Amino acid sequence: MVLEATMIVVDNSEASRNGDYLPSRWEAQTDAANLIFHSKTQSNPESSVGLLSMGGAAGPEVLTTLTTNPGKILDGLHRTKVKGDSNLYTGIMIASLALKHRQNKSQRQRIIAFVCSPIKESESTLVKLAKRMKKNNTSIDIVAFGDLSDENVSKLQAFNEQVKGGDGSHLEIVPPGPNLLSDTIVASPILAGEGGAGAAASGAGAGGDAGGGGGDFEFPGVDPNIDPELALVLRMSLQEDEERRAREQREANEAEGKTNLESVPEEGKEGEASETQPLLQDQEGSGSGGSKEDKKDGEGGDKMDTA
Repeated sequence: MVLEATMIVVDNSEASRNGDYLPSRWEAQTDAANLIFHSKTQSNPESSVGLLSMGGAAGPEVLTTLTTNPGKILDGLHRTKVKGDSNLYTGIMIASLALKHRQNKSQRQRIIAFVCSPIKESESTLVKLAKRMKKNNTSIDIVAFGDLSDENVSKLQAFNEQVKGGDGSHLEIVPPGPNLLSDTIVASPILAGEGGAGAAASGAGAGGDAGGGGGDFEFPGVDPNIDPELALVLRMSLQEDEERRAREQREANEAEGKTNLESVPEEGKEGEASETQPLLQDQEGSGSGGSKEDKKDGEGGDKMDTA
């Protein structure tokens, strides 16, 4: 499992209001950012994720420092406002600075940037930035969607050519379509590469029953680190099935109990006699007991008279 410190850079510029990606460019990013956080932290509990926005009049802003708390990521996304223009160069520089101050220096540095608006920086500027990031051993994955003009794509490809190295930096171009942005990222090398889906698939084929691609996961062949949404659906389905079986068992037990009660024969007259018998015995006992006491009193009285 790779130990990483990852900064997610979201594009909250005005262009992210567009609805060509379901449900909108901005909401598609928030869903994907949440998915990336869970994928990174589940693959290695010591990995941490931060969040940065690169839009707005004030420029890029660190929304959440490196953390393992999913609530902080959700809070940062909730507080982000869609406004202004994007600043890719400055956003990556600030994200790199945040990674430099990570507490665990053994974590690999990674930046995942979403770009859905026109890039105002020149290609030469981005190439210089890419060389600088590569020198700092910082991997940068870019998810390009929304504005996929030839100029934008050319700049991002030039950047990717310069920044990618042994640790891997990927450029994922996602055209509009019926699929969610997060679904495309799950299947892309950004999350599925570098020991992800490829290694899991080979492990599933070679390991068989030993791992099944999912480690200790209860469904063989499914890795929750690669497809957390499928894993969640399977867990919910298993839980519902267990609840259904428990409910059916309770209903069967209740039905069996009612049948046993109905099968008990009524005693009729004998039962009435048995119920009245103790009462008669008590009455007789009380009567006989009274006569004995009278006898004792009589005997006592005789003795006293004799005395």
